[in-house]
Amino acid sequence: MTRFLHVSFAVIWLAGTIGGLSGCGGSTAGEQPSVQLLNVSYDPTRELWRDLNTRFIKQLRAENGIDVSIKQSHAGSSSQARAVIDGLDADVVTLALWSDVDAIHKRGLIKDGWQERLPNRSLAYFSTIVFVVRKGNPKEIKDWPDIVKPNVVVMTPNPKTSGNGKLSFLAAWGSVIHTGGSEQAARAFVTHLYKQTPVLETGARGATTTFAQRGIGDVHLTWENEAHLEVEESGGALEIVYPPRSIRAEPYVAVVDANADRKGTRAIAEKYLKFLYTEEGQETIARHFYRPTDEGVLAKHSDVFPKINLFSITTIAASWDAAQEKFFADGGVFDAIYKPSGGQAGAGNDK
Repeated sequence: MTRFLHVSFAVIWLAGTIGGLSGCGGSTAGEQPSVQLLNVSYDPTRELWRDLNTRFIKQLRAENGIDVSIKQSHAGSSSQARAVIDGLDADVVTLALWSDVDAIHKRGLIKDGWQERLPNRSLAYFSTIVFVVRKGNPKEIKDWPDIVKPNVVVMTPNPKTSGNGKLSFLAAWGSVIHTGGSEQAARAFVTHLYKQTPVLETGARGATTTFAQRGIGDVHLTWENEAHLEVEESGGALEIVYPPRSIRAEPYVAVVDANADRKGTRAIAEKYLKFLYTEEGQETIARHFYRPTDEGVLAKHSDVFPKINLFSITTIAASWDAAQEKFFADGGVFDAIYKPSGGQAGAGNDK
């Protein structure tokens, strides 16, 4: 059974026994203090956080002696943001998009100024959207225009529920704008793209399973890290193609203040996120094919991360809020252009 099937559950537990910082969690007399965290993350980060959690737990044991367990929750990023807003008791969120974290902030669960509390404005790593194709690249897909050639079937998640889906949409749109094309041309391009997308899964991992395991599609638009895992699992049946340009994907992290303060977990939650910026954290991030924000660590892994022209959200819209409203809000551009032509949106999604 492959890694993707092993981790197809929406919640994964990782626990460790450590030993002692006072004032944390639910210890009783004579026992070591303990604390439990819930990290609500986006769909394809299961492997990354399992590794980071193990390393953080070990470090905390050595430095402070705290008994920690970390629970992970994974699904489409926008769905996860809504779940936290609706009561999912996250101590931290590590979501795919600034707009998803800020949606939680706007509901009062994360305090003002959240981006300034961690280094690099709460961005510990970045990524992009690349192509995964069948062995030998039989459809000769090298750049964005190639994915809308006749008889090319596209796999990408639903941008209404998935960070991967939003970024794929915006990367496709931006690939037109970034090369001097008009908004009309960009709209025509993405309209064509979704006409050739027979099913929209709700999250990145569901789209991976549909493409890699079920064999549906000629090209998969996905996170760079997910592409590496997908190709590794395929045993030579799949390949990565880097387009000349793509969007700079920026997954932000934050403590969910209202929950962490109520549960008494703030100190450990903050320590947990700060661990991402340590050398060990950044090296772990790179080994899982996310691009570390520490330039020195990134340079050490330049053989893994090819140079690619990454454009920002401001190529496409004034801000993430503006992009969300224009493209993905009810009645926005995506709703206007997407007309399901086969399959069912969300079929086979992660549970």
